[in-house]
Amino acid sequence: MALVEVKGVTKSFGGLTAVSDVDLAVSVGEVHCLIGPNGAGKSTLFKLIVGLYPPTKGTIFFDSLDITRERPSARVQRGMSIKMQAPSVFKELPVRQNIQVALQQRFSGAERDAEEERLLTLLNLASESGKLAGALSHGQQQWLEIGMALALQPRLLLLDEPTAGMSPEETFQTGELVKSFNAEGMTVLAVEHDMAFVRQVAQRVTVLHLGKTFARGSLESILEDEKVAEIYLGRTQAHGHGH
Repeated sequence: MALVEVKGVTKSFGGLTAVSDVDLAVSVGEVHCLIGPNGAGKSTLFKLIVGLYPPTKGTIFFDSLDITRERPSARVQRGMSIKMQAPSVFKELPVRQNIQVALQQRFSGAERDAEEERLLTLLNLASESGKLAGALSHGQQQWLEIGMALALQPRLLLLDEPTAGMSPEETFQTGELVKSFNAEGMTVLAVEHDMAFVRQVAQRVTVLHLGKTFARGSLESILEDEKVAEIYLGRTQAHGHGH
């Protein structure tokens, strides 16, 4: 059962086609990674799914409903939650209050308090909960923001390069975090560059190249695909090998 399905989606900006006739399906309960070299169209496709851009052509379904023309806010109401690349935590508020602000849309009273503790513990931020969010490390700010996205209890969590700028250790911890809430049933779609992270979390992978669906399948089949290795190592370019 596909929670999100993108069918034949194209997005053109003036004369440039950023995404061309792309198909993507994310099944309920899976961690799906969208990968590809720079300029492959990953961010554009992500923005089409969340409704920041309308497609030039094609259809987007969420839970079998056509949401192609719906606004981002309507998609959030249906159960999408998004963590974009640039952190948008409230830096001048304590960590705990950031979580409270995010939770108040869905919870109140004792239920909110319990959920707040659960999230702070899950994010390894319980001991930092009184700190101003702006005083956290880069990695911790990213985790806080993932927590704020989780606070909406989404059916689909969308992560745009969640490990950008992180140390290898923080990247690994982020992967373990994603695996922990996926184990509770959360469906995740992540755009990611870091192949160690993709290996750690992905169950299925879609590879974009030059705006088109280049390959898709299980993590194992994608990692073994020589054509995928070539586009990452730049060997398909005209200037020969090794550059």
